[in-house]
Amino acid sequence: MDEKSILSHIDHTQLKAFATWEDVKKLCDEAVLYQTASVCIPPAYVGRVRERYPALRIATVVGFPLGYSVTAAKVTEVQEALKAGADEIDMVVNISDVKNHDYEKAEAEIRTLKAACGEHVLKVIIETCYLTEEEKIAMCTAVTKAGADFIKTSTGFGTGGATLEDVRLFKTHIGPGVKIKAAGGVKTREDLERFLEEGCERIGTSSAVGLLTGKDAKEY
Repeated sequence: MDEKSILSHIDHTQLKAFATWEDVKKLCDEAVLYQTASVCIPPAYVGRVRERYPALRIATVVGFPLGYSVTAAKVTEVQEALKAGADEIDMVVNISDVKNHDYEKAEAEIRTLKAACGEHVLKVIIETCYLTEEEKIAMCTAVTKAGADFIKTSTGFGTGGATLEDVRLFKTHIGPGVKIKAAGGVKTREDLERFLEEGCERIGTSSAVGLLTGKDAKEY
């Protein structure tokens, strides 16, 4: 798999709490130069990035990274992000709802946020490191039934990141309209190739550009 093909699946990511404009601008310049799938940036930078990079595909995060803000707050985050120019939303589910096995409530929230997104892409972060296999399978069902576009493994800020085992589990249990995004801990070329070969459509990482081009890329 060549570098260009790999980079076309990368959500080039900068989500540090202390990310500066220079950090974000560097990320975006790299994304434009190496034609990554998107950049994934903090909501506070979406408007500024859209103004400077009108053609760049922008993803941002909602309910990030803990997921337990109320649904109404997440809806407002989605609306403001889209108004500022975001193309894609990566939301974190209410992990407490999942751990309480209140899957219908989790599904309802996803459905509400997908309605707020409309035709824009919604990726649902289920934070696999905190979930049992039963809970992961239940969330595959919830994401599918709610009409989301992607199921995503991790925030990158939890106790663990993406695993090939979780990607294989997703493939078995998601519906045909749902794609897979891996994030967190995908840091080598071998990792990138393996996750793509297993069926991931996107990989969220801050290191792929540096790894594949030999340029310095800051990790989060």
